[in-house]
Amino acid sequence: MLAIFKKGLVNPPQELNSPASPQASISPKNPEEILKGFLSDACNGFSIGFGDKALLAYAPPQPSFKEHQRLFCGVNDMYCIFWGSLNNLCTLNKQYGLSKGGNEAMFVIEAYRTLRDRGPYPAHQVLKDLEGSFGFVIYDHKAETLFTALGADDALKLFWGIAADGSVMISDNVDLIKSSCRKSFAPFPPGCMYHSERGLMSFEHPMNKLKAMPRIDSEGAMCGANFMVDAYSKVNSMPRVGSEANWATWGQQA
Repeated sequence: MLAIFKKGLVNPPQELNSPASPQASISPKNPEEILKGFLSDACNGFSIGFGDKALLAYAPPQPSFKEHQRLFCGVNDMYCIFWGSLNNLCTLNKQYGLSKGGNEAMFVIEAYRTLRDRGPYPAHQVLKDLEGSFGFVIYDHKAETLFTALGADDALKLFWGIAADGSVMISDNVDLIKSSCRKSFAPFPPGCMYHSERGLMSFEHPMNKLKAMPRIDSEGAMCGANFMVDAYSKVNSMPRVGSEANWATWGQQA
């Protein structure tokens, strides 16, 4: 999978940007080249663009390889790429009033919409209720927001980076990220979630801040930072005010 968000739409942590990227030996590919390469290598892959704001590209897993399930779903201008599986999907569908036949991508969109519109639970609590190995990227086209998360079991890998043109790229293919972001990329931290209005936080340890850890590659160059939970630094809970601030429950305890 591949997701690209134009500069300004998504503002990732500044530590993801490496000062060594301009001096890297490889010439960066622009997002259009990356997308073209992704689709040429993918079997039955496709992409969907959102003007000059964002694009999502998806390719189903090949049956001849032991790959994790990948799903794509779009509902009411909300689009989700999901990979992995949820062991308690039936229970979650029942809890959210969804049909028994709904898949993980459908559920994640419904959970996101519930958080966005009503916010009955803190976002971290919703994600902690998901049992299994999972990762997902949601783009809400109407709100022009990104919501992405990666399961805490570290069974799946996700990478994000900043391309030469300032775009933010997310993919489970590290080679795609490297070819456009050069040194300005890092693994997405497991057990964490990112929302384009609320930033990066741990849903496993929501009351602890994340700290950027310097990362040096085999060439001795500074790369985009890893992010880890800081056991000694706490976040301040934010008061919830009005329907427009449902995402203010981002870091609150239930």
